[in-house]
Amino acid sequence: MVIATLIIVFLILLVIGVPVALAMGLTSIVVAFQLDISLSVLAQRMVAGINSFPLLAIPFFILAGEIMNTGGISQRLIKLSDVIVGRFRGGLGMVNVSSSMLFGGISGSALADTSSTGSVMIPMMKKKGYDADYSVAVTVTSATQGIVIPPSHNMIIYALAAGGGISISSLFLGGIIPGILLGIGLMVTAYIIAVKRNYPAEKPSSFKEIITASRQAIPGLLTGVIIIGGIMSGIFTVTESAAIAVVYAFIVSFVFNKDVPISAIVPVLQRTFKTLALVLFLIATSSGFAWLLAVLRVPAMISEGLLSLTDNPIFITLILILILLLLGTILDVAPIILITTPILLPIATSIGMDPIQYGIMMMICMAIGLVTPPVGGALFIGSAIAKIPIEKVVKGILPFYISMIIILLLVAFIPQLSLTIPSLFDN
Repeated sequence: MVIATLIIVFLILLVIGVPVALAMGLTSIVVAFQLDISLSVLAQRMVAGINSFPLLAIPFFILAGEIMNTGGISQRLIKLSDVIVGRFRGGLGMVNVSSSMLFGGISGSALADTSSTGSVMIPMMKKKGYDADYSVAVTVTSATQGIVIPPSHNMIIYALAAGGGISISSLFLGGIIPGILLGIGLMVTAYIIAVKRNYPAEKPSSFKEIITASRQAIPGLLTGVIIIGGIMSGIFTVTESAAIAVVYAFIVSFVFNKDVPISAIVPVLQRTFKTLALVLFLIATSSGFAWLLAVLRVPAMISEGLLSLTDNPIFITLILILILLLLGTILDVAPIILITTPILLPIATSIGMDPIQYGIMMMICMAIGLVTPPVGGALFIGSAIAKIPIEKVVKGILPFYISMIIILLLVAFIPQLSLTIPSLFDN
């Protein structure tokens, strides 16, 4: 009866439009009363969920991304991508993917990439004769690379949801090859569609243009080098590298580039604090919610029930993927990670899947969810920028879904793709 109460109350709150974080908090209170658990104990569990040193990396990464988004770094990365791959047929589509790969590897946020790169690329592509559905489809799917390519603050949330026993730096390293594969898959898809629709090719850039674009983009690209290089070399922890990235991004954006006045830092900080407040409140309420799930043995029951259906690792992996993809259509990324990780990760490890591999697989599932209705955040931003209906965008995305699903299955069934680089540095 208590489990039924938990499920019914949570679903009712979601259906009537209550935000996920608040729904989890209210459900936890109702269940705590039913179990005769003191609310002070529940509050302690919530506070414990955000009382974690690695969590400090999240505000720093969010702030670094906001600074770079404001400071014109994304425009420089678009120019660099343009001079490299813009000469191919449908080159702007490939520019879109490659610039998102570069910017996603710096900001770590798919939504930040969609809004910053999309606001430049979508109007530019439409002006050059590209169809609106193609322009948005390329933009929103390529933006999801930010959730896979390090640094990704969602990987930090996953590591914490898994109990803190997973190395965040190993997760970052594990996302490099899958993230690159995802970008290549999207570029191939974009090129095939561009050839089929006979989109134009840009004229080849001169050597001088390539040098100029590279010189202007290198300071921004070094942000990612500092973050990943510092972690891989052992010089910085993840949190320290995030803090250093903020300082470096500030210098590049407001001192080196000089595209915006120093006063622009005020709205940057406001947006950062707003995002951080939402993230921390979500982590706190989900911590209490997850603790009650554990008290009620819900993860154990789901694991036993699923394993009783089949012990075939392939079938179980496909079931896990299906669950994550379905949840991705109705919930945001962070709630899915926080709610499902304590439940599904033990099932994944019971069939021999490494927690890092499962984490990367989950990130790609979440990336697909970001461009899948009805709650695809990147999808809505892209359609709003292009001013076209969601239905038209979804139709244009279909070929890209296929590409992303193929990469997802490769990561799910070839452990080396996500484990090779972390293993090199663990040794």
